[in-house]
Amino acid sequence: MSRNGERPARILHLHSTFSAGGKELRCVQLINAFGPGIEHHIVSAVPERMEAAELISRRISVTYPQDFPPLQGKPWPGRLHRIARAMRGYDLVLTYNWGAMDAAMAHALLGQHLSLPPLIHHEDGFNEDERGRLKTSRNWFRRIGLSRASQLVVPSETLEKIALETWQIPMSRVKNIPNGIDTAAFARPPRGNALPGLRKEVTDRWVGTLAGLRKVKNLPALVRAFATLPEPWKLVIVGDGPEAETIRAEAERLGLAGRVHLPGFARDPAKFVGLFDIFALSSDTEQFPISVVEAMAAGKPVVAPAVGDIANMVSEENAPLIAPAGDETAIGARLEKLASDETLRLSVGAANRVKAAAEFDEKQMIETYRRLYASAMGRANLS
Repeated sequence: MSRNGERPARILHLHSTFSAGGKELRCVQLINAFGPGIEHHIVSAVPERMEAAELISRRISVTYPQDFPPLQGKPWPGRLHRIARAMRGYDLVLTYNWGAMDAAMAHALLGQHLSLPPLIHHEDGFNEDERGRLKTSRNWFRRIGLSRASQLVVPSETLEKIALETWQIPMSRVKNIPNGIDTAAFARPPRGNALPGLRKEVTDRWVGTLAGLRKVKNLPALVRAFATLPEPWKLVIVGDGPEAETIRAEAERLGLAGRVHLPGFARDPAKFVGLFDIFALSSDTEQFPISVVEAMAAGKPVVAPAVGDIANMVSEENAPLIAPAGDETAIGARLEKLASDETLRLSVGAANRVKAAAEFDEKQMIETYRRLYASAMGRANLS
């Protein structure tokens, strides 16, 4: 029993993937913050991608059901019915992104009949196949699948507008909760060897990024944008994924193999983001990238395309460094400008740090989620 006499809440998390990406890391952040008084059950639509599980505190009660029906497949009635039945017995179901939308649909169609627990859906962005334009069939599927969700949670104004206008979710059921981080942790000075396998020397200057190495991140474009920067500048791309060899090939083609580093996935970015002199993105689509907030909290200037909420996230001083979407030449020009002006780098970085601490600290985000989940379950506290 919890302190208020209620039994511990049982929460089912249905993920498109549980790799160590933005939404997964936020989920882990919340699980750890909520503490050991809750039982968490986590299912991934891609069972082999469970890297984020390693970051959950050992004091948390968490299981990974192996017998849950696959989240991927055709939305035939029999399959949806099996998914719906598997949701019984929990106090709250949390679904994440398009990869878990079949579960939301099963809940919408069968939730009342099977007396299923409340469901809250989280939408953080889109895959490569919806980069330029949302698919009409998926929009209709989302409208129906989310029609009985207790809430739809989004982290950006861009997604909030899509939810209200395109998916036609009532305003009362759309909740915009910006991603938050432990800003104080990112403000601490890093060690030169904080990034495993790569040491920053005193004379080195780094353009850095954190990203899953996927096509939608368009990291070969960042390699090309970086190409005009002189020594001692290096490009450090932290993350893993299927595009690693493509990125390395582009660096090799441009004669940059010795200056472009891919150290792989690294835990605890608060320990090494401060090593970057410039933080850069080249994504074709984003919504509210947590990596931008991390770079801001570390006091770094940000060069990125104007996708999602990025232009509104950064400080006023950083705004001129946000390039038109899809313009890698403009990204290169902004990198050159910052690379040649240390005073500008420091002043923009300082302004970003102030804004991150004021608007994007994790405390407010955690408490907002805590109240939202508790309310959906009809509980006074999340325990």
